[in-house]
Amino acid sequence: MRIDISFLPALAASFLLVFARIGTMVMLLPGIGELSVPARVRLTLALVLTAILLPLHRGAYAVDLQAIGPVLLMMGQELLIGAVLGLTARLAISALQVAGSVVAQQLGLGFVTAVDPTQGQQGVIVGNFLTVLGITLIFATDLNHLVIAALNDSYKLFQPGELPVTGDMADLVTRTVTTAFRIGVQLSAPFLVFGLLFNLGLGLLSRLMPQMQVFFVGLPLSILLGFLLLLLVVGAMMSTFLGYLEGVLGALVPQS
Repeated sequence: MRIDISFLPALAASFLLVFARIGTMVMLLPGIGELSVPARVRLTLALVLTAILLPLHRGAYAVDLQAIGPVLLMMGQELLIGAVLGLTARLAISALQVAGSVVAQQLGLGFVTAVDPTQGQQGVIVGNFLTVLGITLIFATDLNHLVIAALNDSYKLFQPGELPVTGDMADLVTRTVTTAFRIGVQLSAPFLVFGLLFNLGLGLLSRLMPQMQVFFVGLPLSILLGFLLLLLVVGAMMSTFLGYLEGVLGALVPQS
């Protein structure tokens, strides 16, 4: 009995091309592509997703192994597409860091920083809390499944072998950044109002009682009242954020 294995080189090339798109996106995804997540876990997840999606989209890859140039060009296109998809999700999460920075400034905690586990750099502690809470809720509400759907439908938005429309990609990234900043400010709106009224009250108090050390009274009171306000509105903040993130991921899933 003779077994024909001539298809294996083309299959391996298709697997690597699919892995380039999926692996790049997984590397940038929030909650999965963090430095705290072991590299083996990220690699395993990327390989499993590649094995699942390869049979669905293998026919989209017209691989000619006689010429290496077109294969390398297609590899670069797949890396670019994966980077754009992963960066879109990463930028959407940054809305929580914007909100956390504004909240920390209004509470008087802008100087309190800690290592952000999602970015591996210093960040305000309130922003770190909101970011970790947001990522936890993404997995708790199964929004992470939209990421897999976006990976699958990305083959309709970005066909393999076709030159990606860089203008549309730049527009997607720009809109994601501007919307993330707007949502971050909207999430922190109650604290902007609180900070305005509280500082106005302190100003009036300092004029009425000049001998009083307003700063030593105002800072602890601002932190206490601010945490109470955060306790009251954090549910609404996270609900608004999840709705926004669902819209961002839904834009990458045309058929849903």
